[in-house]
Amino acid sequence: MADMPNMKVQPYLFFDGRCEEALEFYKKALGAEVTFMMRGDESPDKGGAHATGDKIMHAAFMVGNTLIMASDGFAKGNPKFEGFSLSITAKDEAESKKLFGALCEGGEVTQAIIKTFFSPAFGMVKDKFGMHWMVIVPQEMA
Repeated sequence: MADMPNMKVQPYLFFDGRCEEALEFYKKALGAEVTFMMRGDESPDKGGAHATGDKIMHAAFMVGNTLIMASDGFAKGNPKFEGFSLSITAKDEAESKKLFGALCEGGEVTQAIIKTFFSPAFGMVKDKFGMHWMVIVPQEMA
């Protein structure tokens, strides 16, 4: 696989009908920037198995220098994010507390921010959409 230097793995999140709300939340909480958004009724492919009407068929947004893609999917209203977390690196403890607090709005703390052997500030939260986040300040390398 060494011959594939441009390969990337990027998260694609299906918000099951709450994508626009999620994008607005991440803009406020994380300073996310939406770089692309297409609604179902804007799609040139009217027969595909994707969000229809004004639901979001595809969106892309930046959190820091990471591209995350998203959709309303089948828009059933019950997004499920299980078996993974998105980890966000904060520059210091103050920023970690700010990000963590913003992600907690309407969500559930699964690990309050604590000092660990691997980080001076680490916490986990499930946001109001059910997305799991880990907020971490990297341990200083001596």
